Order: sequence, then C-alpha cells, then structure tokens
Amino acid sequence: MNRSRLIRFRHGACLPLTDLPRLDFATFRESLFEEVATHARVASFFGHPTDEGLDLYAILVHDWQGELALLRTQVTGSFTSLTPNCPQLHLFERELAEQYGVRPEGHPWLKPVRFHTPWIDAADIWGRDPRQHPIPGDMDFYRVEGEEVHEVAVGPVHAGVIEPGHFRFQCHGEEVMHLEISLGFQHRGIEQMLIGGPHPAGIYQLEAAAGDTTIGHTIAYSQVLESLADCEAPLRAYAIRAIALELERLANHVGDIGALAGDVGFLPTASFCGRLRGDYLNLTADLCGSRFGRGLIRPNGVLFDLNTTEVEKMLQRLAVLEPETRGAIELCFDSPSVLARFEGTGPISTDDAEALGLVGVAARACGLIRDARLHHPFGPWEEGFNTPVIETNGDVSARGNVRRREIYASHQLLRDALKRLPPGPVSAPLAPLAADSLAVSLCEGWRGEVVHAAITDKAGKIARYKIVDPSFHNWSGLALVLRGRQISDFPLCNKSFNLSYCGFDL
Repeated sequence: MNRSRLIRFRHGACLPLTDLPRLDFATFRESLFEEVATHARVASFFGHPTDEGLDLYAILVHDWQGELALLRTQVTGSFTSLTPNCPQLHLFERELAEQYGVRPEGHPWLKPVRFHTPWIDAADIWGRDPRQHPIPGDMDFYRVEGEEVHEVAVGPVHAGVIEPGHFRFQCHGEEVMHLEISLGFQHRGIEQMLIGGPHPAGIYQLEAAAGDTTIGHTIAYSQVLESLADCEAPLRAYAIRAIALELERLANHVGDIGALAGDVGFLPTASFCGRLRGDYLNLTADLCGSRFGRGLIRPNGVLFDLNTTEVEKMLQRLAVLEPETRGAIELCFDSPSVLARFEGTGPISTDDAEALGLVGVAARACGLIRDARLHHPFGPWEEGFNTPVIETNGDVSARGNVRRREIYASHQLLRDALKRLPPGPVSAPLAPLAADSLAVSLCEGWRGEVVHAAITDKAGKIARYKIVDPSFHNWSGLALVLRGRQISDFPLCNKSFNLSYCGFDL
C-alpha cells in the first residue's frame, strides 16, 4: 500500500489535522479494506462536519505491531456502504446516518441506533416527520415468516433492577433463529455535551458514561487531553490509575461470576461473590471515597494519594480477599452440574469474533489476544504488562474462565503496584490543548477496550469527541451466539457478555 494514503502512529501521539491527507472515497475504501485484510481492526469510525461536507475518520488498530492507523475522507449526502465487506462497521455506519443524515447506500439493515434527532440540519432519511422526536425501539424489526415460527419480545422493561433494552427473538419452537437488539433508551448526548471543552463538567459526564466503567472512561478521557496538551502525568499518578483500574476489574469480574452462578442456580458462589464484590468496591472507596472511583482520575493526574499506612492496609485486605475469592470461584468451576450448563452454551468462533471486531473478555474467550495494556501501553507504567488471558472455545465457560483467570492476574498486578509505588506528586497542571489536532486514547477497561478520540478547533477547544465503549463492538456478538440456541439460553449468554446499555447509548 502507498503509505501516503494513511497515517501510522503510536498511542499517545497528537496529530495535526494538516498532516492528515483527505483521500477520495474510492481510495479510502480500498485502503481500509487492505488494512483489515492485513489483520487490522476498526477501533473507531466517526464523522466530523466541515464547511465542505462530512469528514469521515477511520481509526484502525494493528495490535501486534503496536500501531494505530488513521484514514480520512469526505462525503456529502450519501456514500457506498462499507459494511457488506467489513461487518465491523455495521453499527458505526448506522450511527453516522442517525447523527448527520448521510446514507450509506447498500447498508444491509439501516435503522436508528439511539433514536435521537440529527445533530445537524439534514434531510430525514428514515421517512419520519422531522418535527417528531423519534421513540426508542420504534422501527421495523427483522422477521422470519413460516409455519410455527413465532416472535418473542423482551423488554425494554425487565424484571429486577436493570437498564432498559429491547430484545426481539424469531423462534421456531424453542430454537432461536434470529435475535435483534434495540437500545437507545439511555441516550444522554454525552458526546455533544463535550464539544467546546474541556469543560469543568466534562470529567463528571465521562464518569457517568458507563457507571461500572468509571475508571476506564475517565482514564481514556484524561489520556486524550494529555496527548493533545503534550503532557505526561506524574509516574505515581499512573501507578494509582493502574491500581484503580484493576480494582474496578476485580469488582466487576467477581460480580459477573457470581451472577453466572446465580443464573444456573449455584447459590454458594452466587452469594459469596455478591459479598466479595462489595469488598472490592469498598477498597476503591478507601482509595478515593467513592465505591465506583468517581472523583479519582483527572487529566494529568489523580486527586487522591496513598500513604504508607493505607498501602499496608490495602495489601492486608487483599491477602484475605484473594483466598476467599479463589475458594468461591473454584467451588463453581469444580462443580460438574455448573460446567455441564456452561460448556458448549453460546459459542462463537474465532473467525466470527474477528469479523465482528469483538474486544475484551468476549474476544479473548475466542482466542483473540486483544488487550490495550499489552499492545498499546500509555505512559511508562503499562509497559511491563505481559499477562494476557485467553481461552479458545468461545462459549459461556470460556467467557467465565477468562474472568476467573483475570481475577487471579489482577491480584498479582495489584500487589506489585502497591509494593512499588514510585515517589513524587500525583498531579500536575494541564497545558492548553493543541489547535487543529486529533488524538486517540485506548484503555483496557474490565469489559474490554475503551476508545476515545478528540478533534480540536483552531482555538484548541474540542470540536468533536468520539467515545466507543467495548459494548458497542460486542452487542452484535451476543445476537450471533443465540442463533440456533434454545431461548432459555439467553439469560446465561447475556450475563456471560454482561454488556453495558448506557455505555452503548451514551
């Protein structure tokens, strides 16, 4: 490939917009397909309006090269859909259509993603009254016709305390022929609210982007601003961020294994993990006063430090929690009745996982080694990470085992980080952001890769901010694993992915 077609860069770089070539669409399309064919994956794909049209940015990741690549083109009105050749772009193109009123011609199933009005004054492409605010879930669903085929609608209101989402099953008897997932009920417009920033409120909005991934999203946001400001946070701040990130991973993974056990009626692990999750959340509260880590991460540092007494207390508490956690988890994974329900349920192949662009736990359960801590470290603290966890069966058991093994790895990472906390300050002033520039941030949250990208204007203010929660990639994987399965497998498969509704809806 002609290297002038795209820009290759390392995580943490700040790219002047004047250095980014604007390709004609045919070249953009060809270049993107060539990159994906050479094992790149699409981390983000978004638009930014200009006076001449809509600029499209594709951020591609070459994990084993530790590289990111960027492609840029411009479209007006419509463009040829890339989804038929690159399924990873399915939701991204639907998102572009909803946000900017551009039509990806030939998209296999074009419909709204979050059910909001267009961000700009654009033609209505859905055939609705543009004065009427769209209603989430108000769309045509895929239907299978035939004798004894029936439809099952679940949600958006669910039993228990759970976020809203709608699931539409096409079934023949108990067998699921197709599952379509419609979200958008939690849309708050976070990306739009960040435009014109950095605002004082921006960090609080990011803390709530996906409440169970507060640390992951605030680290990604801070890294974007640090890249644009050409600043490095103090080394001690990097270490405390790493500690908080692993505590967030522990709390959620332990809670998920407990929930998986509960779904198959294995109450000892379900009950014990529910308590243990609270213990890990309380460690985060000891660190910063919030069980979910709110108020801890800030651009170019953290707001809370750990003294020697606090470090020792945390190490002592972890020494108690680790064997308790292992005992509760191994009790579950040593139970033949549990394994009989987990193994072979909801599998997804490595090829399908790669085609859909799955990330995080779901990808690593299919044998794909995708971990931003390993491939795309940010700052010196992550450069020593070398403990990726993978399974190969791609089923509920594999997704559970990835969590189980990552829990054990997180304990080791936490002990190492606490014992070698570097001296020094925990924050530093943030310089003004570079004007007319772009930066990309990757953070390996507990669920998977969190991707943030920002473009600044000529005054150094945020002109476009793009967030990709790992759930945005992985909801399509959940829909796929239900094909040919019993509808009674849905709760277990859903919990084994445990995706975020609000992280998707933003």
